[in-house]
Amino acid sequence: MTIGPTEAVIDEIVASCNGDLRGALKALLMVNEHLEAEIAQLYAAAAHYGLAERGSNVLH
Repeated sequence: MTIGPTEAVIDEIVASCNGDLRGALKALLMVNEHLEAEIAQLYAAAAHYGLAERGSNVLH
């Protein structure tokens, strides 16, 4: 059975946390929170410069 790219990435993430699944999930949640904060900052900057007008797809 071959391992697909998604499974390989999951294995790498878990391995980087010494096999600790809870630690791997915590790390991924922290990265996700950071990315969500960056997205919020981008939307705020776009709104400031008038790029986030209704119907605009500048950020999508």
